[in-house]
Amino acid sequence: MARAILGQISDIDLRLLRVFRSVVHCGGISAAELELNIGRSAISRHLKDLETRLGGITLCHRGRGGFSLTEEGELFFDDVQRLLSNVDDFRMRVHRFHKRLSGTLRIAFLDKIVTNAECAIPEAIGTFRDTAPNVDFHLYAEGINTIERGVLEGNFHIGVVPEHRRSNSLAYHRLFVEQMSLYCGSKHPTFPEKRNDADESYIRKLHYSGMGYHSHNMELMRELGLKRAATAYDQEGNAALILSGRFVGFLPENYAEDFVLRGEMRKIEHANFQYHCPYSCITRKSPKPSRVVQSFVDHLLAAHGRDQAASEL
Repeated sequence: MARAILGQISDIDLRLLRVFRSVVHCGGISAAELELNIGRSAISRHLKDLETRLGGITLCHRGRGGFSLTEEGELFFDDVQRLLSNVDDFRMRVHRFHKRLSGTLRIAFLDKIVTNAECAIPEAIGTFRDTAPNVDFHLYAEGINTIERGVLEGNFHIGVVPEHRRSNSLAYHRLFVEQMSLYCGSKHPTFPEKRNDADESYIRKLHYSGMGYHSHNMELMRELGLKRAATAYDQEGNAALILSGRFVGFLPENYAEDFVLRGEMRKIEHANFQYHCPYSCITRKSPKPSRVVQSFVDHLLAAHGRDQAASEL
């Protein structure tokens, strides 16, 4: 596939590839208009030009049936991600020879973590922006597996994830801790029966909704002998299962607080069904982070009141 493109990739080719990447990220041509700041007809023409440059390969279906990648398009998109990430990284490495920081910084983290008062990512962005106004931020809310894989493959420069297992290819810097507790919804039979909170054997028999990836949540579930009856892959999905009144599940206390205040959930008050979840910033060990990436990591650590040595526990 790569041989179908001209031997030397020009600025025009890179522009077409970036348009393609944006359309895929946005989920369609119409949704990409605002991000690219060009009209739909121009975007369609760029996609057609790219397919022509690739020797007539169809990368995506677009039309009344909606937008979707072809099998070839999915494979090509992975290659585009890697290529453009390497181009951006190269530009940032070139900028290290200059005093000013510039380039693109791609950061990924789990959805809802900024509701945690201990999370100082917004503060880090603010202080970093004051010192590096020429750096372009791209922020993504993704699942933990997508974040880890994206950092390893270079699609993201920095990830912020709950620490559950360590990869030898990643560097970890502890940032903050999230308090997790077990919750039931107002429609659940145990909601009004607070006396059952002291009965561990009773709680173990309840239908439990758990996260579908390796985590502290999954480990604790196994330790306590909880039987998973439903699976979620993010906190929003887990909250929906709990609110159904058919399951109990763990949620961050900061995220569950609004549900509790509205009377839609309550915490099951048993010490064995609570745990702390540490969050860390992750970067690739090799190649070594650029000056832009390392600078933002330093701002993250400072915003969370941690120094380099303490964060690497």
